[in-house]
Amino acid sequence: MGPTALGSPFVDNIVLTGFMGTGKTSVGRELGTRLRMEFVDTDEIIESRHGPIDRIFAEHGEQAFRRFERDVASELGQRKGLVIATGGRMLLDPVNLDDLTRNGRVFCLVATPEEAHRRITTDEIGSERPLLGGDDPQRRIAELMAERSDGYSRFPQIDTDHRDVATVADEIVRLWLAAETA
Repeated sequence: MGPTALGSPFVDNIVLTGFMGTGKTSVGRELGTRLRMEFVDTDEIIESRHGPIDRIFAEHGEQAFRRFERDVASELGQRKGLVIATGGRMLLDPVNLDDLTRNGRVFCLVATPEEAHRRITTDEIGSERPLLGGDDPQRRIAELMAERSDGYSRFPQIDTDHRDVATVADEIVRLWLAAETA
């Protein structure tokens, strides 16, 4: 195998999972830059192919969106040298998990429901998140986090509350390199 990121023989992808608003895209971009690896965001890939996620949900339903996720996971699972930010529920699907762990090491970014809500409502697409409809989005966030906690707990947990992107990236790099050299 030839050299990849950092001139080393590492071939594993770094896969970031976790609930929306935990920092997957921001941390993923930082990791990609830092490790000289290509950064990809599965939601951005889906949107580039099929349009905005809220429109996909409205016009075609959640099942269509989940099919698009499977297609992207299958494609990315065949590549190496990537930092992949996944949609919040993507790795709870066993097919997607199998595809993305074929060449990838998964890290789960976590935040409290309050912090995730704060981040979601201040980001550019916060109002366009189809799973957070209703009168009390923060309560909905807490419910969804509780539903997904068993799935997320299978992966190393990286707390992002009150931590900057660089600090979170430092922790992931340390864990990734330790696993690669073990």
